[in-house]
Amino acid sequence: MKFLIMVQSNPTSLAHWDTLTDVEKEQFGRAHFALTDSLLDSGYLVTSEGLAPVETAKQVTVRDGVVAATDGPYAEVKEHLAGFYLVDCADIDEAIGIAARVPDAAFNHVEVRPVFDRSVIDG
Repeated sequence: MKFLIMVQSNPTSLAHWDTLTDVEKEQFGRAHFALTDSLLDSGYLVTSEGLAPVETAKQVTVRDGVVAATDGPYAEVKEHLAGFYLVDCADIDEAIGIAARVPDAAFNHVEVRPVFDRSVIDG
């Protein structure tokens, strides 16, 4: 079963980041790389990525067949997706155990959500 482990950026995480030394920031990044390597080695990891800053996002709409891509977000964003791990494991408890290993979980929340199983509707 697949689960998306979402790492959020918000005022709590940004405040914590600002307290870190350059060495601690490097160690934090290396901890993410180590987790990725460990999940790859164990066969749990489907994919994992960090995302570019929210200011680089585009908002896409289609109205009357016309596609519009605009700079986003327009509203002030207090929380946004900073990165994710897509894992394939036996159940939610196993996914929670993996999420607890995400470095951000030590000072911020990390969300775990099951990926919708299309076979339920595909038959």
